[in-house]
Formats: sequence, C-alpha cells, structure tokens
Amino acid sequence: MATIPVETPSAPYVVEFGRGALDRSGELVRALGNATGVFFLSSPRVWKHWGTALQRSFRPTRKVRGATANPPEKILFGDGEPSKALRTVEAVCRQLVRVGADRSAILVALGGGVVGDVAGFVAASYLRGVRLVQVPTTLVALVDSAIGGKTGVNLPEGKNLIGAFYQPALVIADPVVLKTLPPRQYRSGLYEVVKYGVIGDRHLFEFLEQRMEQIVARDRAALDWILPRCISAKADVVARDEREGGRREILNFGHTVGHALEALTHYRGFLHGEAVGWGMIAAARLAAERRMLERSEARRIEALVRRIGPLPGFPAFAAARWITPLRADKKSRGGRLRLILPRRIGAVEGVEDMPERLVTEMAKRLAAEGNA
Repeated sequence: MATIPVETPSAPYVVEFGRGALDRSGELVRALGNATGVFFLSSPRVWKHWGTALQRSFRPTRKVRGATANPPEKILFGDGEPSKALRTVEAVCRQLVRVGADRSAILVALGGGVVGDVAGFVAASYLRGVRLVQVPTTLVALVDSAIGGKTGVNLPEGKNLIGAFYQPALVIADPVVLKTLPPRQYRSGLYEVVKYGVIGDRHLFEFLEQRMEQIVARDRAALDWILPRCISAKADVVARDEREGGRREILNFGHTVGHALEALTHYRGFLHGEAVGWGMIAAARLAAERRMLERSEARRIEALVRRIGPLPGFPAFAAARWITPLRADKKSRGGRLRLILPRRIGAVEGVEDMPERLVTEMAKRLAAEGNA
C-alpha cells in the first residue's frame, strides 16, 4: 500500500492507496486518535455494495486502544446531483444531533463526489468542525474530489457555489471499489484522468493514448500505474495552493463549460465527468482558435476524450442562457470570464477577459455538430 502525503498548510494528511485499504479502514481511522463516536455517511446504493466491508473493518477482534465504545452509526442520503443541496446538509446535521455526535466525533464518508462534497461541508459546519475521513468509491472521487478539501453544494444558478475549504483527516483509496461502478460512471471518471494529462503530465497523456482500450476495460496493471500518479498530482497542486488563489485553478480545466452544462440541464443530463469531457473539447478548440495551442494538439486532446466512449449529445441553448452559469463560475473576476486553456499537452494557463461571445459560439457549433 502506498502512503501519499498531502502537505496542505492548514492540515497535512495522507492518502492511503492500495488494494486492501478498505479492509483496513477501521485500523486506519483508529490511528487518528480517540473519538467519542464514528459515523458513516453514505448513499443507499453505495452502502449496498461496500457498507458491510466498511463495518467489518471497524469490529476489532481484541481490545484496541482508541476504539470507540459503540458501533458506528450510519446516515444515508441520495448521491445524485439533486441531493447536493443545502437541504441535504441540514438533514444530515439534524441526524447527527439525534444520534449524539459531538466535537470529538469522526465522520467517514463512503461514496462518490456527491457524498464526499456533502459530507465535507457537513464536517466543516457541524459544531464548527469535526474530523472527516474520505473513502471514495468512484473514479472521479478517487483521483480528484476526495483530495484537497473543496466541499460544497449546488444552487440552481451554478455548481458548488456554497461550501468551504476543509481538509479531511485521512483519505482511504482502494481501487477495488471500481469493480462495482456501472460502465458509464467509470468512463465519467476517465475524463478527469485525461485532465491530469493535459494540465501537467504529458507522459500520462501519452500512456492514455497508447492504452485507452485496456483502461476502459479496467485493466488492473494500467489502473495501478495511473491512479497513484493522479492522486500525487492533485496532492502536489493543493499543497502549493490550498485555497485556489493561483495554481490550483488549473484543476478546473474543462470545468467552466462543464459546470455550465450541468446547471443548464438541471444536473440531470450529464454525469460530472461527461460535462467536463465536453468542457475540455471546447477549451482545446478555443485555445487552437486563439493560436495558443497547435491544432494538432487540440485534435489529440479531443480524440482522446472521445475514445473513452460516447458522450451525451451537446444540447442547444440560446446564447443568452449560457451567460448566468458562465458568470457564476468561481474563476470569474468582477463579472469577467476566465478560462483555463491548454498551451500544449502538459501545460495550461488562465486566460483573462475571455469574450463570452466566443464561448457561446463554440457551444452553438458543438450542438450543431451533434445534430448534423
């Protein structure tokens, strides 16, 4: 098992990565120190697959220093994007009150991005902060959202507009969980993997080009090479820029258009990674049009995104419909649109004052191509 440090200024922690990590969850959580209680936060469908394994790991066969007196309670909520809302945060917090969680409690989030983001915001807010352990069960969460402390929920006007930076005490990343992911969910995570190649790891990008069919088929050896590489890349970025004041914004490559797509379709038309896939295609094309990026490299980025599998069709919306979600993007400054665009495969940069017209025209072309 690999231990990957995440050296954030506010709260350093580690990602314990490897096959068998899930079975060691109880041991790893106990090592965090005494807790008055452990509380599992998950969704019904994730709990059905992995809840028993997680519970089993918290049943010590002998008296263990730091073990809690009572078996962990579980709190389940929906893991679809519509559940990523303030009403869910309130419901979970009220349940924590009812089961007696205090400031020495540890919350263990078992699930994908929605569960992790909601649980993280709950942990940051409940009693002004309790310890959190992330146990990601989707590819998106394993390589991205469970690491770095960005928590939050959505508004109708945009994604992740309410939240907090709140680092977990520990991340337990076991690739065994990927075997129960439906194919579409798994492919959704691969778009985030491609993102890491474009923003800073040309060697990873080339590996994906060479092995994409095996990766889509969940080849174990390929995944065991890819996953810790992506985790380490995320850890490096957030250690240097914990609160997204500068370098961390590169992680939003593909997300400006992607988040707008999710908001415009009311978080029902796309999985997150699929929306990011379209966002990366749009960003690569825009960079080529601005002569920041060689057209051949833009074509390589788009071709790799499309090799993952079929994307849902790009919807046609009037240009005016795009303005609100684009302006709500967290990278915008004073109402001026800012996009992360590639300069080459392996390097991206933020572009200030990006004309909204260029983005909406690109959206119109992508929609027309899909309906041709």
